[in-house]
Amino acid sequence: MASRRATSAEVDALAASEFLGPLGRVELHELRTVAWVGDYPGNWTIFEKGDDGDALYGIVSGRIGIKSFSEEGREIFLNIQEAGEIFGEIAVLDGKERTASAVTLVPTRLLRVGRQDFLEFLQTRPLLCMRLMELLCQRLRWTSEIIESTIFLDIPRRLTKRLLVLGTSHGILTEHGTRIDIRLSQDELADMLGVTRESVNKGLRRLQQLGAIAYHDGHIVLTNLPGLEGLLHETRR
Repeated sequence: MASRRATSAEVDALAASEFLGPLGRVELHELRTVAWVGDYPGNWTIFEKGDDGDALYGIVSGRIGIKSFSEEGREIFLNIQEAGEIFGEIAVLDGKERTASAVTLVPTRLLRVGRQDFLEFLQTRPLLCMRLMELLCQRLRWTSEIIESTIFLDIPRRLTKRLLVLGTSHGILTEHGTRIDIRLSQDELADMLGVTRESVNKGLRRLQQLGAIAYHDGHIVLTNLPGLEGLLHETRR
């Protein structure tokens, strides 16, 4: 995929991110001199699990899905990342192989910084190093929650919890409720939970019947957040 040097506007698109927020105008300009930008169609693999960690990526526009696969080819959808977020930082820092695959979910524009350039950029910026550590801690907490949900929660509760998480991270308040502002198929939700599509279909129908969710224009809408929270905690008693 062809790439070009990043423009100031494209770097600025990431300037409000939790990671790059501490950088001043001069530092952002310095980052631009080592950053490249490429445009990718939907369903394009940026890197695969096991690849070399040769670059850090920032999402200028679009959406990225982070996935992992078992040796038998079973897929699990780990996370969805939006414009303004970065990904690929773990393998860049330790120089080892990628721990997951990254795939575009829609046409996406990415900023790319090579590993060596990024490490040199970090060396004189302690505040940015602190931000990066905070980001890694968030990733670790996210991974721990996924593991705990898989071990301790049954499928209906795992589905309920994931919908609440998606409502927090990708929700938009509308007259109908909190709309999850990404279109997710039942297959994709099943991949996120590591379960069958049939299980997700059954769970969504039940939540619909209870008035906890609805569908509008292809989006899932959380119509009763307290009700969903109650369903999640009720079954823990």
